[in-house]
Amino acid sequence: MINHVVLFKLKKYDSQSEKQNVISAIEDALLSLLDKIGELKYIEVGINYELESKSHDICLITHFETVDHLDAYRIHPEHLEVAKLIGHHAVERAAVDFEF
Repeated sequence: MINHVVLFKLKKYDSQSEKQNVISAIEDALLSLLDKIGELKYIEVGINYELESKSHDICLITHFETVDHLDAYRIHPEHLEVAKLIGHHAVERAAVDFEF
C-alpha cells in the first residue's frame, strides 16, 4: 500500500470566517473524491485547529494499493479539478509518499 500525505498552507484572508469557508470547500471537494476515483482506497482530511497557525492549514492522507494507482489518481480529471481549487488558495504544498 502507498500512503500519500500532503500538507497545504493557505494564503492570508481578511477574516477567520472567510478562511473557514475556504477550508470547508476544500475539505468537501477532497472527501468527494473517494466516490469518484476507484483507485483511491482511503481519504482523510485534517484541519489545523489553529486557524492562524504559522504551520500548514490542511493535511490530506490518502491510501492506494500501488504506485500505479497513485499515478492514475494524480491525472484523474476529478482530482485535477480539486487541485485547481486548492491552487487558487494555497501558498505552500508539501507531500510525502511511502509504502506501508
